[in-house]
Amino acid sequence: MVFAITLLASSDILFAQTEKDEIIIVTKEGENDVMDVPVGMTLEVDSLLDLYNSKTYLQTEDCNYRDFNPEFSRETYIERLQRIPTIMELPYNEIVQKFIDRYAVRLRRSVSYMLGAANFYMPLFEQALEAYNIPLELKYLPVIESALSPKATSRVGAAGLWQFMLATGKQYGLEVNSLVDERRDPIKSSYAAAHYLKDLYKIYGDWSLVIAAYNCGPENINKAIHRAGGEKDYWTIYKYLPRETQGYVPAFIAANYIMTYYCDHNICPMRTQLPLKSDTIMVNQDVHFQQISSVTGISIDELRSLNPQYRKDIVNGNTKLSVIRMPQNYINAFIDNEDSIYNFEPEKYLTKRAEVEVTLNDQTVSRQTTVRGKKSSARRGSSKGRHRNRRGTSGKSITVKSGQTLSQIAKKNHTTVAKLKKLNGIKGSTIRSGKKLRVK
Repeated sequence: MVFAITLLASSDILFAQTEKDEIIIVTKEGENDVMDVPVGMTLEVDSLLDLYNSKTYLQTEDCNYRDFNPEFSRETYIERLQRIPTIMELPYNEIVQKFIDRYAVRLRRSVSYMLGAANFYMPLFEQALEAYNIPLELKYLPVIESALSPKATSRVGAAGLWQFMLATGKQYGLEVNSLVDERRDPIKSSYAAAHYLKDLYKIYGDWSLVIAAYNCGPENINKAIHRAGGEKDYWTIYKYLPRETQGYVPAFIAANYIMTYYCDHNICPMRTQLPLKSDTIMVNQDVHFQQISSVTGISIDELRSLNPQYRKDIVNGNTKLSVIRMPQNYINAFIDNEDSIYNFEPEKYLTKRAEVEVTLNDQTVSRQTTVRGKKSSARRGSSKGRHRNRRGTSGKSITVKSGQTLSQIAKKNHTTVAKLKKLNGIKGSTIRSGKKLRVK
């Protein structure tokens, strides 16, 4: 996962790993060397298959493979890894073998899912990596980070396909607030991750150290280098790294291997039916997914799948011009019915009030005051004054309809534009549809 440059990964660990989330290596001395596996290797396959894209566009393929994992020699693994066309080195050792075995045996169904889901996401990853001129094999980082699930969240709060921590995500331009989490936006997070990886390479000049720093933060890498006497080779500083980072580079090598040689391990990829092409529209008003769904007919689950950055199904167009991604065949339906969408039951789906009236207590309230040591009773205003006050603050309100002007509203309600503007604190001459106005 991505850590802010100033944070230490060790201070963020909230609970111990379970046994199934560990890889155990027996050292030459006969001792157990335990390392944690990355988040993407701990997600249950059923949760991956429950994603909208999985249920809608992925199907099990009958490859006529025997469901078993064959054994190969050490030399075969070494030769296969060297055949993969990469800039980064992909060396073999017993730790890498452990992670390959994890993918080929325990995580076979997850690999099948990821091979299918790769058709959705790999083109996005490659485009972002290419934009920053960094190795395309880094597209497999989200395999070990999130198992290609945009909904993945780690135990320390990292989120999305690239598992950005909050501080680092904001540092690289990803907006995160109560309504929006762009760490879950596949496109924006991919470009942010590529930018971050490029910056890390400027520091270390070694891609193994870069992805290790991506996992645990540069501070931990710098400490490990210092403890290793200034050595800057991942496998030299390995023993000084946090437990998860010790397994991170081996897991990355294993991911490159299994996503390339899955057929040799009898793993059948899920068949992918690519979704229809999508496009974006910009909105300058708040709108709820259910309003869009009710008027245009698009499935709300499809809207959520295409716009995973919106945490509460609300697009906050009032805050700034905001993007909604939709299938191309629904774009015109949105444009043609935009006013109807905004005006569809806003009181039900957009419940934040812009203004509230305060109702004064109807009863006469007495208070005791002390004057020169004596108590006297004083009333908080006369009954006549209170009733006049209440009549002055109450009045008629209307909701502005699409296309209405202040002049039309004033004429219809027997008042003037000047009075409307003063009563509602309006400075300009335009008024937005859906807004409530006091007219008397």
